[in-house]
Amino acid sequence: MDTDLTGKLLIAMPSIGDDRFSRSVILVCAHAADYAMGLVINKPIDDLTLPSLLTQLDIDVADSVEDAFVLDGGPVGADRGLVLHTDDFQCEGATMDVMDGVCMPATRDVLHAMASTAPPEQFVIALGYSGWGPGQLEMELGANAWIIGAPDRAILFGDDHVDKWTRALELIGVESGRLQASGRA
Repeated sequence: MDTDLTGKLLIAMPSIGDDRFSRSVILVCAHAADYAMGLVINKPIDDLTLPSLLTQLDIDVADSVEDAFVLDGGPVGADRGLVLHTDDFQCEGATMDVMDGVCMPATRDVLHAMASTAPPEQFVIALGYSGWGPGQLEMELGANAWIIGAPDRAILFGDDHVDKWTRALELIGVESGRLQASGRA
């Protein structure tokens, strides 16, 4: 198994055993021996859009701001917003590369850019993230809770959230209808 899963997709198996992650697709944003973190990229939060979130954060919103959904990135730090975006926008010294052409900033500057007429070309915003302690993700992979998928910008930035799980499986040659739940992870 590849030891660094940064930039890879985790695709939940039917036997995941945790309803919060049922049919989830997660982009792993950071992975090391003592931790892993990622964002669920296919679960929009009901009735929360980018303009309404920016307004709640007291950020002036241009009329042309995309009416994108805010995603439920995972159960950890649900009050914390995280953004993944294309590398056409950079926060000098505060942007982490996640995968080729995709970054995650550590400042609010990207939120102001998203509220303006000059946002990153593509982006997703999520509240919360998914996190694992030392060896926890590897244990879940060993228990067949997740399948590792190839990174795909169309899935990451696409707005067809319902089909992202099926599409992520298809990219690695797995038909979702053939998967069966066999025990708990």
